[in-house]
Amino acid sequence: MGLTLTVNGELHELDIEPDMPLLWILRERLGLTGTKYGCGIAQCGACTVHLDGHPVRSCTVPVSAAAGKRITTIEGLAAGGKPHPVQLAWTDIGVPQCGYCQSGQIMAAAALLANKSNPNDADIDAAMAGNLCRCGTYLRIRRGIRKAVGLMAKKDVHS
Repeated sequence: MGLTLTVNGELHELDIEPDMPLLWILRERLGLTGTKYGCGIAQCGACTVHLDGHPVRSCTVPVSAAAGKRITTIEGLAAGGKPHPVQLAWTDIGVPQCGYCQSGQIMAAAALLANKSNPNDADIDAAMAGNLCRCGTYLRIRRGIRKAVGLMAKKDVHS
């Protein structure tokens, strides 16, 4: 079946099965391997992408549900050649340990900050719940989100 997907601002015409998980289209057909396969049942968050700005677990989203919507992966999060403030904060603080879950963590954090510019700890906990980190970098993730809030307050970082 032919579907049109808009991924990171680019249109892709694909002949694919409509029930195939979006994750596999991103990774295998489009070569966007920053989105990771973790559990396959939407429990770990490693496969988090944005669908029309909302974080979703791409391992369980059928590609047909993404057709006609804006899909943003970790590769498309930067804008105008500048990393997203969350990406900058993650680098500045050294959030990742092994790094496997971090693209999903970053995507969840970016979606949170797009909807709430100055989240409190409860907001952060709610938004990041279910994004698992086997290395336990949760305190650094929270610090990274706090730093990104500060970076986003500066007009020259991300417009």
